[in-house]
Amino acid sequence: MEQQEELLKGAERLAKHMSVYQQDLAPDITTDASYAAEAKEALINECEELWKQMEECQNKLSSLGPETLTDSDAQLSLLIMRVKGLTAERNQWQKRTPEIVPNNQDILSALGKEELQKLDQDLEMVLSAVQAQNVKLKEDLRREQQWLNEQEQLIESLKVTHDELKTQEVHFSEERAVRELKSKMIKIKAYKEELLSALGEFLDNHFPLPEEDENVKKKKKKKCAGPTVQLISLHEILEILISKLLTAPHEPYVAIQDSFWPPYIELLLRSGIALRHPEDPNRIRLEAFHQ
Repeated sequence: MEQQEELLKGAERLAKHMSVYQQDLAPDITTDASYAAEAKEALINECEELWKQMEECQNKLSSLGPETLTDSDAQLSLLIMRVKGLTAERNQWQKRTPEIVPNNQDILSALGKEELQKLDQDLEMVLSAVQAQNVKLKEDLRREQQWLNEQEQLIESLKVTHDELKTQEVHFSEERAVRELKSKMIKIKAYKEELLSALGEFLDNHFPLPEEDENVKKKKKKKCAGPTVQLISLHEILEILISKLLTAPHEPYVAIQDSFWPPYIELLLRSGIALRHPEDPNRIRLEAFHQ
């Protein structure tokens, strides 16, 4: 009990001393490292001494044997006495103030200065971090403000353009559009005719119909009892292939007829203009150059 009272009194003295120290403490806190280490060691030794005393008290209490009471009234009276004792002890503890250990003011001052110095260093680190964060936030704010100004200028320019477009009267005539489409279709058809005419002229000049000798013709007539087949030009063959490709793109193959001169068919196949059917070699199609 006496040791506990000393602890309470020491704590009270430490609280008073810290309040006075905080008022008189200068911003720049410096302390001797060796003196602080000695103060810590003294405090640890004193705590260890108190701990040994507490262990001795605990051993003494544990060495006492349990009380054996046979009479129920005696047991009840013992419990009542214990309750009264605990109540009195509680009231006594409530009236007392804690006493800090140790009582050496120099040790307490050294430890307090060391703790305040650590706190000052931590606060300086926090302050530097906050300042760096403030610099970054200012830079972000400047960029965001610049972006906002650019967006506002863009909005203003778009508003001006919108107002200008609203003031302009745009008249759309359906008849005029139909006339323009018809005019374009006529031009396209005329251009198509020019291309076909130029293609036909080119083919007629460079790929004319084959001419056979009269003796060869007579021999063929003797061999063939039926009528002779009239060959068609390369221009006509291409027209048949083009027409088939445009009218039936799903089935663009054309059967090779007797009127198709074989050298022309071979020429179209070799030059890649025509393709054979993968399953029927007697059918060909025009290469889809427009796709």
